[in-house]
Amino acid sequence: MALRACGFIVFRRLAGLNPPPGNIEYLLLQTSYGEHHWTPPKGHVDPGEDDLTTALRETKEEAGLGAEHLKVIDGFVQELRYEVRGRPKEVLYWLAELRNPEAAVTLSDEHQDYRWAQLEEACRLAGYKDLQETLRAAHRHLEAQRD
Repeated sequence: MALRACGFIVFRRLAGLNPPPGNIEYLLLQTSYGEHHWTPPKGHVDPGEDDLTTALRETKEEAGLGAEHLKVIDGFVQELRYEVRGRPKEVLYWLAELRNPEAAVTLSDEHQDYRWAQLEEACRLAGYKDLQETLRAAHRHLEAQRD
């Protein structure tokens, strides 16, 4: 049976006098273990827990951002499948906008740093091709909603 994890691609829209082009930044967390890779907040599904509840719980635990901070974007969910130490793993990501772009991120012990990054920097930090493709798909989804 595959390991299952769920999380959010959290983004914020920058406002103000001189917002950058596209004005969207994505939240990535740097793990405090292993190769210190960068990832959106996510974690394993607890017994009896549904996927979206897992994504909300893990985002609260890992980044200090609860349901009250997030607006889940309709129509976007990505499923990634890969192997971890020879076992299949599935990760589901939803897309969520930070309601208040100034809300503070509070890291758990699982992470040592975080960064808000525009798409290209987020993709460089993400490193893994499937996660880069997920970030790009999220960005396309947001751009399509604007049109």
